[in-house]
Amino acid sequence: GLTIAEQFRDDTGADVLFFIGNIFRFTQAGSEVSALLGRIPSAVGYQPTLATDMGTMQERITSTKRGSITSIQAVYVPADDLTDPAPATTFAHLDATTVLSRAISELGIYPAVDPLDSSSRLMDPTIVGQEHYDVAREVQSILQRYKSLQDIIAILGMDELSEEDKLTVARARKIQRFLSQPFDVAKVFTGFDGIQVPLEDTIASFKAVVAGEYDHLPEAAFYMVGGIAEAVAKAERLAAEAA
Repeated sequence: GLTIAEQFRDDTGADVLFFIGNIFRFTQAGSEVSALLGRIPSAVGYQPTLATDMGTMQERITSTKRGSITSIQAVYVPADDLTDPAPATTFAHLDATTVLSRAISELGIYPAVDPLDSSSRLMDPTIVGQEHYDVAREVQSILQRYKSLQDIIAILGMDELSEEDKLTVARARKIQRFLSQPFDVAKVFTGFDGIQVPLEDTIASFKAVVAGEYDHLPEAAFYMVGGIAEAVAKAERLAAEAA
């Protein structure tokens, strides 16, 4: 598949979008070949040439003066361990990673993207702008603080937290639910119509939530909505139903 993509890029000057169904299969194939050749396996049983094999393949996915190859790759993560040599070696070659989390899925939040494990080289103030960068980092900071408090909450309960930490937890839970997004293609599963929100509105909405402007709204108001205006409207509906 990659060879064909290279041919389109080099011979016709095309800009190719290249999908890889599961790059882990490439690693598995290399491991099996390595075992047949009698090589001594390295960490976790992978071939000793894992980094070289992956690098040789991934470096072929590049741009030239005539055309380009942009690749979207599905990466299987064994036992959900992001430090496993196979996914870790793959991630080193990617410009952006979107990590799906079972824990977030269990909360009923879809798409179940983990904003702490996901990353992008484009998240740079010189590329996305200072405001976008600052808001994104502040959101991650609040979610990271919430994650670090979860053990204390599970053992001692919310009452043992300081007022500042309680506020952080409340905002983090709102942010988690605000990160849910209704898709048209998923309507049959979620029951919610798909909504498109402009980037500027998304940044402004999260900036307001981080600043505490909507601390008075319930968590449920942020679930499966578009911009902050819809969250406010949903909060009013929930209050009317409860009255």
